[in-house]
Amino acid sequence: MTNSLAEHYGVRTWLSWREEIVTSEGIRVDRPLIKAAVGVIIANPFAGKPFQTDLSSLTIPSHLLGQELGRRAVSLLGGLPIESYGKGGIAGLGGSQEHVVACITTVFGDALREAVGGGKAWISSTTKVAAAGASIDIPLAFKDELYVRSHYDTVTLTSHGGPKEDELLICVGVASGGRPHHRVGGMSREEALQRLVS
Repeated sequence: MTNSLAEHYGVRTWLSWREEIVTSEGIRVDRPLIKAAVGVIIANPFAGKPFQTDLSSLTIPSHLLGQELGRRAVSLLGGLPIESYGKGGIAGLGGSQEHVVACITTVFGDALREAVGGGKAWISSTTKVAAAGASIDIPLAFKDELYVRSHYDTVTLTSHGGPKEDELLICVGVASGGRPHHRVGGMSREEALQRLVS
């Protein structure tokens, strides 16, 4: 974690989750699918305070969050390229959904893309307000084309000790490929990549 990130956000804890799928529906997959999620619990400076319109103190330095979460996500995939990603977060009960959104705007997203090796598609996201211990389902989609149906998926992350009322959980999810044995049609990954070069 960089010193500058620590200067801008009161980081309490980092958490991560990783799954490696080798068999699905009783059939071995062509190559193991690795799905992972990384989150950070930070202080919410707006928790319990009157309504504020200016949330830029969360947004402006959020590239630091995107960089570090992306770096940690890449590490969890063990050298495999990231094909899918998503982002999200939970505001503790003393905060607002908008406080989470302020942390994961384009500033955050552009830094995340760079950290995971690029991406042309916008990043799917989800945010909510919840008590400590709540789970969040982070939506995944192909990083270079949103309409690649095979890569629509979800990664679930849970922090049993947070976020507390005055905290935010900011997180990202990644995967090394699409769903095992996907078979509902739509644009393929290969077709999407061909469109990008033609």
